[in-house]
Amino acid sequence: QLQLVESGGGLVQPGGSLRLSCAASGSGFTFHYYAIGWFRQAPGKEREGVSCINNNGGSTNYADSVKGRFTMSRDNAKNTVYLQMNNLKPEDTAVYYCAADPLLSATAPMCVISQFGSWGQGTQVTVSS
Repeated sequence: QLQLVESGGGLVQPGGSLRLSCAASGSGFTFHYYAIGWFRQAPGKEREGVSCINNNGGSTNYADSVKGRFTMSRDNAKNTVYLQMNNLKPEDTAVYYCAADPLLSATAPMCVISQFGSWGQGTQVTVSS
């Protein structure tokens, strides 16, 4: 069973940076068979897709709101996915979740919540002065 654990959240001032990590563990899974997505949920709002990456890390896609500021990557040797967040804005404040989809594809999947079956517990990101 695949387990995901997010880390790296915290409090940062507007314009600052954070790097989130998502570490996968468990038995009977092969990490590089999974597409991974980052999602976020702000208070009072629905969960939304932020960025998704295909199983080998060769393709990513981003929500328009984070394009040019966030970069998603993965290290399959370490069973870990990263989200580098630069130029953070107050509207980026949310709980950030990573999720996995057993999908082999040359292109990153769309970040559709229902496609992702395994979820982490989330890490809080707060952008405030």
